[in-house]
Amino acid sequence: MNARHVMVIDYGIGNLLNVVRALEHCGAEVRVVDQAHQVEELPDRMVLPGVGAFIDGMVELRARGFDELVKRYTDTGRPFLGICVGAQMLFDIGEEFGDHAGLGLIPGRVQPVPSLDADGKRHSIPHIGWSRLERPAARETWQGTILSRMRPGQPVYFVHSFAPVPTEEAHRLADTFYGGVRICAAVARDNIYGCQFHPERSAEHGLGVLADFLEL
Repeated sequence: MNARHVMVIDYGIGNLLNVVRALEHCGAEVRVVDQAHQVEELPDRMVLPGVGAFIDGMVELRARGFDELVKRYTDTGRPFLGICVGAQMLFDIGEEFGDHAGLGLIPGRVQPVPSLDADGKRHSIPHIGWSRLERPAARETWQGTILSRMRPGQPVYFVHSFAPVPTEEAHRLADTFYGGVRICAAVARDNIYGCQFHPERSAEHGLGVLADFLEL
């Protein structure tokens, strides 16, 4: 694989070390930036990780000028990946601590993971642990996406209390099921991808996702 220049956005929330190490393991040349004005030339790839609350992430993105940079970058058609809260912020609205505007790059809302399972019984929130990825009915194949190496039923690692709900089924790249309830696990719209799960913590399957991202 040829090395790809990947910019990882640091907006002061969360530890980026695992993401950076995983990308480098897959052959990327990684640069971490914490202010948009530091970016003079757009990279081959851009990654927006994230942990914590949607609103906290959006406040920091705007304060550091990354909201406009992300939009300018995605307009180029180059591959972009959001991870966990970074994936959630791609959407129109996040409902954590009230309704808050996101980046508006994928139509939809970020809503709480249901607290009841498919039988109406209460289960643990946040959803933490390994859950299997499944291909949605509207998605005929994962070929040519960040899940090209993935097979339905393979597990990845989740830690979250909220998840995106795309307006259009076509933007659902993968689902998982928690207590029998369908949850959106990955999204895709043109060159823009998001993973609710953590590929950097998902062992060989997760590394495959990052390798596919580098090869898009």
